Amino acid sequence: MTQAVDIAIVGAGMVGAALATGLGQAGLTVAVIDRAPAPAFDPEAAPDLRVSALSAGSERYLQSLGAWPGIRAMRATPYRRLAVWDETPHPLSRLWSGRLAQVTFDATEVGASHLGHIVENSVTQQALWQTAQAQPSVTLISGHGVDGIHQDRHQATVSLDNGQQIHARLVIGADGAHSRVRTLAGIGVHRDQYHQQALVISVRYQGPVADITWQGFHPSGPRAFLPLHSAGPRHPGESWASLVWYDAPEQLARLQRLDDASLLAEIQRAFPRDLPPLTHLDARASFPLARQHAKRYFAGRVVLAGDAAHTINPLAGQGVNLGFQDAQCLQAMIREALREGSDLASPTWLGRYERQRRPANRRMMAAMDVFYHVFSNRIPPVHLARNLGLGAARALPFARNQVARYAMGLQEDLPAVLKPITARLPGLGHL
Repeated sequence: MTQAVDIAIVGAGMVGAALATGLGQAGLTVAVIDRAPAPAFDPEAAPDLRVSALSAGSERYLQSLGAWPGIRAMRATPYRRLAVWDETPHPLSRLWSGRLAQVTFDATEVGASHLGHIVENSVTQQALWQTAQAQPSVTLISGHGVDGIHQDRHQATVSLDNGQQIHARLVIGADGAHSRVRTLAGIGVHRDQYHQQALVISVRYQGPVADITWQGFHPSGPRAFLPLHSAGPRHPGESWASLVWYDAPEQLARLQRLDDASLLAEIQRAFPRDLPPLTHLDARASFPLARQHAKRYFAGRVVLAGDAAHTINPLAGQGVNLGFQDAQCLQAMIREALREGSDLASPTWLGRYERQRRPANRRMMAAMDVFYHVFSNRIPPVHLARNLGLGAARALPFARNQVARYAMGLQEDLPAVLKPITARLPGLGHL
């Protein structure tokens, strides 16, 4: 009931499984622990509710791990355009057509074939489980959780709920926003709850697979459309999509009580006119929104990655992209420690990981909060300013393309157009 490895990873979601693959490819012995089994894939099944907009940067990382072909063999929908606009009604709006203030990011303007792919989280996770299992030095332990972590000068011991113990030189917590590893390591978090919640709805619509994802910003919150794959021969002429409706908790509770037909009618009425005709509602779920950042990324022989270290507003689906960037950086630091013959839990290398990733994650948090604070504000001068800002972005391709490259993971620094705004946002100083 005892196993000794170089690294124990708690959490076999997308980030944990990516780390297991990359570290296994580096020749390290890895144990991956998760309560849940690997998700199954049924090509005939409806899409999962949880989807992510994988950036071009994440795609390159998944290619390097050998997971991208597996994802494409299952389901991945490229999007070439991303549009945002303000749907807030106000007398000042009469000065413009709403669509004059629309900004559309186009892959062709940055010399790319696409901006990213919309992929079901379970598809990405399964492809990464397959690549992890292909590494002889990686062991997957599913169906069991972590009871405790004990650290000493030479190793950490992870105790599982079945009595098994894993001895490791380093423990990586990739077990999500409510990380048990983070708690056991005594690492606190800064947390801010947003006033909105999100309702995610999986639907079919009449029409071909779209190549655009969009968000219309309403006074109560944005409403978003994420294109998915064709519905296949059983539903000719139809395609799948994921819709996200951000609103006050009481409004989403009301929507959740509606039957499918009534909710479809409500969506068709309340969403922007760009929404194609809906034909079927498959599933729905709502969840609260919070911004959270660990006070530190490592403690002794424990280090955090992905949602265990940070969660952001999901407006642009960037959470998993940040997690993959964590994984890439942490892998690089561990490989350098290995090459130098250093302790894998050396504060030198783990500190370098935190110094690289904390500012980068904070920048994306700030960028998402720009949208949240600016577009959830109904004060007339702010409404005027944001429409002017959208109009300026529409007219200035250089600024627009900077933002696009940042969202694609091809530019690390925050675009210059966003820096003065994020510097004045409340609540970010402690992050």
